[in-house]
Amino acid sequence: MAELNSSSQNGGGKHKRKKINARVDLTAMVDLAFLLVTFFMLTTTLTKPRAMNLTMPDKTDTRGLSVAASRTITLCLGKNNQLVYYRGTIEKPMGEPQVIGYQRSLREALLTSAQKIKDETGKSMIVVVKPSSHSVYANMVNAIDELNITQAQTYAVTDISAKDIDLLKQKSIF
Repeated sequence: MAELNSSSQNGGGKHKRKKINARVDLTAMVDLAFLLVTFFMLTTTLTKPRAMNLTMPDKTDTRGLSVAASRTITLCLGKNNQLVYYRGTIEKPMGEPQVIGYQRSLREALLTSAQKIKDETGKSMIVVVKPSSHSVYANMVNAIDELNITQAQTYAVTDISAKDIDLLKQKSIF
C-alpha cells in the first residue's frame, strides 16, 4: 500500500506539541495514473506510414512509350555525392553533360532545365534516374527528394547502361 507520511516536529521550543502523523493512502491515485496511462497509450493514433505512389508499366505491352529526347533529363548517380546530368540521350546529349552535387546544385539544375523544357516544348520534363554501383542509397533518396521539391511530375528509376558508366568514368566519379 502506498502512503504519504507527514510528521510535524517540535521546533526546539519550550512548548511541547503533539506529534501528528497524517497518513494519506495513495493507492487510488496510483491506480488512476496507471489507468490514464493505459487509456492514452491505447487510444493514441500513431503516425501513419507514408508510401510513395509507384506506377510500373505493363510488361505485356509491346508498344513501348516513345518520349521526345528534348524533354528528357538523365541523372547518373556516381560516387563522392556527385552525379552527372544531361539532357537528351547519351548518344546525342543536348549540351555538355555536367557534374554536380546534391541539394542546391541539383535543385537549381532541375528548376532551370524544367523551365527551359517548358519554354521550348510547352510540356513538362521527364527525369530518368540511373544509380550506379558506386552511389549510396542516401544519394538515391536525395535525388528523389529533390525531384519532389522541384515538383517534377514524371520520373523513372532505371538501371544504368554501359555508356552511362563510361560517362561517369570520364568525369572521374565512378
